[in-house]
Amino acid sequence: MKIAIVGCGNMGMAFARSFIQYNLVKKEELLLIEKSKERSETLKASKEGIVVDTINEQIGDYDLVILSVKPQDFSMVAAELRTVLKEPQIVLSIMAGINIDRIQQELAHKMVVRAMPNTPAMLGMGITGFSADESIGFSKLQKIENLINATGRSVYIEDEQMLDAVTALSGSGPAYFYYVVKHMIEAGKQMGFEDSMAQLLVKQTMLGAYHLINSAEMNIDELIKAVASKGGTTEAALKTFGESGVDTGLVAGILNAEKRAKELSK
Repeated sequence: MKIAIVGCGNMGMAFARSFIQYNLVKKEELLLIEKSKERSETLKASKEGIVVDTINEQIGDYDLVILSVKPQDFSMVAAELRTVLKEPQIVLSIMAGINIDRIQQELAHKMVVRAMPNTPAMLGMGITGFSADESIGFSKLQKIENLINATGRSVYIEDEQMLDAVTALSGSGPAYFYYVVKHMIEAGKQMGFEDSMAQLLVKQTMLGAYHLINSAEMNIDELIKAVASKGGTTEAALKTFGESGVDTGLVAGILNAEKRAKELSK
């Protein structure tokens, strides 16, 4: 499969590098379109594919075109791209907040898949929700899924509207995790640890806790209970979290992220 990527920022290149790593595309069959002159020169030097800085007719020779531009730049890019797309090509959008219908209209193109990855895709540990226009058959959709899985794992979302929830939960999710980690480290520093020691204690705790969630034969409530003994230190902390509304605030924040995603999609 020949692949063209329009927009070669972090996410675009996360996909490109994953495809190359797993031999899903050859470098000579990977077209990287990056309008930033400085970024384009950097990509040429790294020799990760064929690099160009303009959208031109050669895009029509590629089986898959990945849109990885900023949502606010989409209309400008679409005006150029619609003149060179060919009917059999599949367009895979990893832009946040722009639905399939709008992409189809602005590109005058039917074959569109919309995906919502997250930044751990840069390490091959992402999770991506994706939906597709009904015109894309099962075999083609399976090929797209295999490509997405090179960046981690994926889930097919039949109802495209639920991609706004995917955006709020997993797309934005890494930032929620970093937020908790940041404030745990801050608490460590306030208790007298140097920043490096606080970071080590918190990061390794988070790593170990993640593996326990995946491997222990207990649900999350049982895992919490196993740490929070009656009248102990953990219980004191959890009680304060509840009194401060950390639990309800976190849920409310994620629901507000979904609301914002819906607003942006319109």
